[in-house]
Amino acid sequence: MSRALPSATVRTQVTVPLRFSDGYATTARVFSFHGLSDGGEHLAFGVGDWAAALDRAAAGGPPALVRPHSECLTGDVFGSQRCDCGPQLREAVERIAEPGGLVLYLRQEGRGIGLYAKLDAYALQDSGLDTYEANLALGRGADERDYTVAAQMLLALGADRVALLTNNPDKAEQLRRLGIEVVGRVPTALHLSPANAGYLAAKVSRAAHTIDLSVVP
Repeated sequence: MSRALPSATVRTQVTVPLRFSDGYATTARVFSFHGLSDGGEHLAFGVGDWAAALDRAAAGGPPALVRPHSECLTGDVFGSQRCDCGPQLREAVERIAEPGGLVLYLRQEGRGIGLYAKLDAYALQDSGLDTYEANLALGRGADERDYTVAAQMLLALGADRVALLTNNPDKAEQLRRLGIEVVGRVPTALHLSPANAGYLAAKVSRAAHTIDLSVVP
């Protein structure tokens, strides 16, 4: 059963040219919001012909493709290979730009525990804990993310019928409970490095992420 959400409204929208380190470039319409439940400065990026994609979904056509992406300063900005966040963000922008859709940039560093605590968790991982065990050892939740603000942002933009670009089933389950019609999930590619193999394996074993590690030799 979905629960009623406090409504959010668009605060500002501005066009921003994007360019990634590998040279890929596109343009996004970036939205900020009033009324988000946690008071955070979360953003929505409309890429490709996002408005037409939302119109098609509202008319009963293909659902709009949406990537709810949790902020990762180390991966998104500095290219850390301890996770797959940066490559997932880069992939999401290009894949969503083709049909048009949205990237939600959610300020949920460290699966919701914050940047400093994430670095504390890294230190524990260096001693042998996996990424979920490390959060718990800090007295935090294994995954503290709440997608209420993501649902508010989608509803504010008229995107209540979507397909999610994600390997994480919890994102879809939470958004469905929050009143978003999630038609399906589209997996991201495998972004494997020697430094993140254990991290990806923990995602699969502990949080049922749909990452196919069987293709790894």
